[in-house]
Amino acid sequence: MEYSTEQEEPVRPIEIPTDWSDDALLHFEEFCSLIHTPQRTVRDWRRRGVGPRWTRINGVGRLYITVGEARRFLRSATTEPRRTNP
Repeated sequence: MEYSTEQEEPVRPIEIPTDWSDDALLHFEEFCSLIHTPQRTVRDWRRRGVGPRWTRINGVGRLYITVGEARRFLRSATTEPRRTNP
């Protein structure tokens, strides 16, 4: 089995602009774009009951997340690299 010897670019942390209010709303597609994650993956998280807490205005229509909830979710994400066995 061959392994690549090329250096991979380090993953940069996802940052939400500090001037965004915690009460502001992001719709589903905006959140997926912000965290660079396919919509299918985020839908799967929701189906399994993991990931951020979503809401609908008056219980219908588009899914939204508050900026504060997005920040909470990102803070709770693992930030340390996984160890692999040699």
